[in-house]
Amino acid sequence: MSDSVTWGRRGDLIILSVADALWTDLTAGGAVPTASAATTCPPADARAGYVLLGGRLVATTQASDGQWGVSESDVRQAAAELNAVELGGRDLIRIGTFRSAPRQALVKGAALRWRQRITREVQEPGDPGPGARREGGRTYHLAGIDWRQILVEQTREDTARTWWLPRAVVKLLDAIEYTETQWLQAARTRQESAAVAEPPSHFGQTQTVGGRQATDTTSPLRAYNGELKGRLYTVLSRKPGISQKVAGWACAVCRTTRAAVLDHCHEHGYVRAPVCHSCNTQERPDYLYRNDIRVADHYTHLFHTNTADWLRHWHRCPGCRTRTTLPLPHLAAWTAHVACRSLRPAHRNPSASHGRKPCGVLRVSWTGNQNAPRSCLLTVAVDFCPSGEHRVLARFLYREAVERFGVWLAETAPAVAVAAGPDRLDGLPAQFRPVIADTSGEGLGLF
Repeated sequence: MSDSVTWGRRGDLIILSVADALWTDLTAGGAVPTASAATTCPPADARAGYVLLGGRLVATTQASDGQWGVSESDVRQAAAELNAVELGGRDLIRIGTFRSAPRQALVKGAALRWRQRITREVQEPGDPGPGARREGGRTYHLAGIDWRQILVEQTREDTARTWWLPRAVVKLLDAIEYTETQWLQAARTRQESAAVAEPPSHFGQTQTVGGRQATDTTSPLRAYNGELKGRLYTVLSRKPGISQKVAGWACAVCRTTRAAVLDHCHEHGYVRAPVCHSCNTQERPDYLYRNDIRVADHYTHLFHTNTADWLRHWHRCPGCRTRTTLPLPHLAAWTAHVACRSLRPAHRNPSASHGRKPCGVLRVSWTGNQNAPRSCLLTVAVDFCPSGEHRVLARFLYREAVERFGVWLAETAPAVAVAAGPDRLDGLPAQFRPVIADTSGEGLGLF
C-alpha cells in the first residue's frame, strides 16, 4: 500500500488500482456483490472526470506523473452507502424480455445507461450466463456492482426469457444514472459558458475537485402535494419541459427517490402522480392479457405492505375515486388475492418438514365490460395445481367485486374510503380507454 501512503500526502487521493482493492475489501461483507476493477474496468473511465461507485459519483484527478486517482474518503463513503443496501429476497423487478427489443448501440463515453448495457450484454452471441466473465477476466459491472451475480433469468413455456434484478439495486442504478446525467449536463453547460465550478458528487452535498469546491446547482427534491390533480395524461405529457418538472419531485409513493415518470390510470386517463421507476414497476401487473391476469406474489406488497399508501395513490385518479374502485385488472387481482384468500386450497409443502403452501397460481379472467356492471363477470381460478384440481374458485359480478372492495377499503384505509364516493361525477370521460392487451413487450407504460 506504499502508493496509497505516497498519494495520501497530496490530500487523500489514491491511485485507481489502490481504489479498486479498497472498494473490493470494504464491500466484501455487503449484500450487493461488487467488481474487483470498479474504477479501471469499463464502463468506468477516469478520463471522463469521474467514476461511479454504488450510488455515488466520485471525481477523478490526474497527477503530474500521469496517473489517475480518486479521493479515498469518497471511496469509503460510497462503500458504506452500498453496504447499507438490503436486497429484499424475492422482491425483483423485470428488466426486460429482450424478445423483440432491437440491439441498442451504447453511447460513446462513460455514460452508464445501465438498461442498455444489460440488454446488449445478454443479447450477445454465446451469452456466458450470470456470474460469468469475459475473455481476459473482466468482470461485468455497473457502478462497481457485479450485476451478473444477482441477475435472475426466468423462462416459461411458450414465452421468451425474462431478466430480473432486485428492486433495491434497480433503484440504486436509476439514482446514480440520474446523478450522472445531471453531471454531464452541468459539464456541457460549463464548457459552453467557460465556467470553472464543478458539479457535486451527490445531491445536496459539496465536493472538492482539483482544489476547487463546487456547490450543488440542482434543486432539492420537493414533496408532491397534488399539483397535477385532475389533469389528463394525454394533455400533460405533451407539454414541453414536463420531464424536467417531474424530476424535481420526490416519488409520491415511496417519497425517498427522485420521480422519473408520470403514473396515470389507463382506464380513465388521469394523472395520478410522479413516481420513480421502481414504484412504477411495482404497480405493474404480471401477465396481463386482454381478458385475464395472472396474480403474482408481488401483489402482496400492494395489498398487505404500505397498503394505505398504494390505495391513496390509486385513488388520485378521479375516476377510480368517485367510483370507489380500482382499474379492472387491479380490481380483479384484489378479488383473487384478498376476497378469495379463504377459498384458495393448500397442499403439503414437500420442501419443509411441516406446513402447507397455497396451491398453484391464481388467475382471474373476465367477460363483458366494467362499464356495464351487470354483464361483467370475474372468474377466479387456480392454474398449475399439482393434482389438476381446484380449477375455478369463485365467480363474481363486477358490481359485487366493487362492493366487496369498498367494504375492505373502509376497514383497511378509512381515510382513503372517506375521500371516495360518487359525489363528483362531472368531467369524467364518457369513453374509457381499453385495457392493454399484452404487457410482455419491453418499455410499455402500464397502469
